[in-house]
Amino acid sequence: MTHSLPTSRRAALGLLGLLPPILAHAEDGNPVPIAGLRAIDLAPRAGGPAWRIFLRIPPGAPPAAGWPALFLLDANAVMGTATDALRVQAAWPAGTGIRDAVLVGIGYPTEAAYDSVRRSWDYSPPPGRSYPPHRPDGPPVRTGGALDFLRFIETELKPFLAARVALDPALQAIFGHSFGGLFVLTALFTTPRAFTHWIAMSPSIYWEDHAVLAAERRFAAMPAEQRGTPRLLMAVGEYERHLAPFQRDQPDAAARLARLQATRHFENVRETADRLRPLGVAVTVEEIPHETHMSMLPQAINMAMRFALVH
Repeated sequence: MTHSLPTSRRAALGLLGLLPPILAHAEDGNPVPIAGLRAIDLAPRAGGPAWRIFLRIPPGAPPAAGWPALFLLDANAVMGTATDALRVQAAWPAGTGIRDAVLVGIGYPTEAAYDSVRRSWDYSPPPGRSYPPHRPDGPPVRTGGALDFLRFIETELKPFLAARVALDPALQAIFGHSFGGLFVLTALFTTPRAFTHWIAMSPSIYWEDHAVLAAERRFAAMPAEQRGTPRLLMAVGEYERHLAPFQRDQPDAAARLARLQATRHFENVRETADRLRPLGVAVTVEEIPHETHMSMLPQAINMAMRFALVH
């Protein structure tokens, strides 16, 4: 005869007593590391605050040419997602087409997803401006440090990596979102051969009266052999052109819509692509359905891997 489980409160409590301690007392658990991911704080040689460099190196020997590499900005916010997405998909290349690669995340020594003050300086093109502090006891916010940050990547971070892992110079990509996407475009226009694949997701092209366009004009004036043939992916979320359903009935709906219309993410990306294609840049533009400026991140990371790492 089959008996159903008793449903009394006493029986339910008895079943809880049989659960392993990790389930019955979750607050007593230990932090769970992300497999294969390490972090190193790297300070610039000239002095100043360190960046936190997150590294995910594939197991085993590298290919003869070295590992492909994907550099990711705002690493505190995206490195966990990227690491899991790559290790799962690279293990099944017949089903995904994605090859294994080194992930290099550039972040900050903080437990928060973003360091808004430092990224404001690092990711924005010159000339920059000064803004009031984000909080009363905080430092003033400065912008315009993208060329300093680019110099750190090129002259300090890349040699640091070269001493530790073999990287394939023929396949190196960089990913940035929002302000990070603005930096990706600034770096492309300044040192177009620094990477082979450039990924600018919802880039803040509008920032400070479109300051990045000065770098774009200098890029356009370069000899064609200096520009090379970079590949560029840009994408925006569907709900960067109009409000998402959950936003439409909110008290600040009109203000949100006004901000979308002012930033013109979709239009700026399309117009930039149209200017760059005649200059030899292989540009892909995508729209990510059902996503806002911030909710697009997981799909944007996966899209970046397909763009840069598919065989």
